[in-house]
Amino acid sequence: MYIHEKENWESFRWDNERLSQLIEEVSRAQGRLFGRLSGLGFDSQLQTVAENLTHDVVFSSEIEGIRLNTEEVRSSIARRLGIENVKKIAPSHYVDSVVAVMLEAMEHYDLLLDEKKLCAWQAAFFPSGFSEGSQVEVGKYRSHEEHIVSGFLGRERIHYIAPSPERVADEMEKFLKWFNSDQPTSSIIRSGIAHFWFVSIHPFEDGNGRLARIISDMMLARGDKNRMRFYNISSQINHDKNHYYKILEKTQRGNGDITEWLEWYLKTLLSAIREADVAISTVLNKNAFWQRIAGISLSKRQIEMLNLFLDGYEAKITSKNWASLSKCSKDTAIRDIQDMVQKGILREEVPGAKRPSYVICFKEDTLFTNTLFTNVKVEEESHDFYLSATFKGAETVREKLLSLDSERLARGEILPHQLLEKYFCYLL
Repeated sequence: MYIHEKENWESFRWDNERLSQLIEEVSRAQGRLFGRLSGLGFDSQLQTVAENLTHDVVFSSEIEGIRLNTEEVRSSIARRLGIENVKKIAPSHYVDSVVAVMLEAMEHYDLLLDEKKLCAWQAAFFPSGFSEGSQVEVGKYRSHEEHIVSGFLGRERIHYIAPSPERVADEMEKFLKWFNSDQPTSSIIRSGIAHFWFVSIHPFEDGNGRLARIISDMMLARGDKNRMRFYNISSQINHDKNHYYKILEKTQRGNGDITEWLEWYLKTLLSAIREADVAISTVLNKNAFWQRIAGISLSKRQIEMLNLFLDGYEAKITSKNWASLSKCSKDTAIRDIQDMVQKGILREEVPGAKRPSYVICFKEDTLFTNTLFTNVKVEEESHDFYLSATFKGAETVREKLLSLDSERLARGEILPHQLLEKYFCYLL
């Protein structure tokens, strides 16, 4: 028996006591995130929004098995937000349509949501009227039964059967009335309910998952009262798709108690906010670096390459990598690097090494940074590694490490204190 087969099935229940600590953690993480964002200028905030939306569009589509070109998405978003995009790749009409939906939902999160708007957004996902080679109903609620299945023909497994098509309009009317109303319930909880309720109705033949994530983001934005979205849940769901589908199926076969679903949703949301925190640290460190070298003359190629590594590109800075990434000769790459070594922008990681690699000098005096940090250590959490330290003898600071740095630490090629400058430059 599916949840929607029960009377008043949308009267969801949950255990507030079980969720209260998680709600508090999410709220605290949101507050910290917005507090840190206040230290960024408007242009930097817009760049952070653009990168977050890029990941949101790409991963939300990937969850549904649709792979988009990340650079096309990034280019479309940059053009629509009026910001600089180095690669300037022309996006396809399809990518532009998907991006337009995401931006409209972000910019108009406080407008009433209705059937017409939802149908328009769903139609934008399928401009040709086809999905994976099959024709789908576009721009209207579905007119046939919807079974969520997996497995090969003849050995399919049914995970969920959505409400019958004649019920969809009434079910959506109830949902939209709830969505557009003021409620005393936390917007964090309402976001999780909106996601679950919408996918359980499954009003369209295709595109329901992406719309559910957009709708849940809109609810979060209403709580934040902020048109700028700095974090997204899509990338975290994409990392844990199996668990997502399992908890969804379990709750859709349940008795209306959605505590377990909300617990999973809040934990996933917390991971998304922490991931956004990492992105903001990257922007803050990058800004601090460019402020330090503001008066130094550099070529366009040098600036683009520095930005690539400052944005977290996972590779050592070597003449070979520099030449490959910037599409120049190795001799030109060596000249670029040596010029920046002389200007104090780069330094040899291991002086006198036969095959030298270089690191970015975020601060002029690295010894100075080391005197400010104590209790420097690396901690593992959920398969990720974090650099933590005590700053100025009082504040505990913690930043997620790039996988390349984690691997090099494990091999003993670098020591934790050698990464302080890279990850905590913004504190100085």
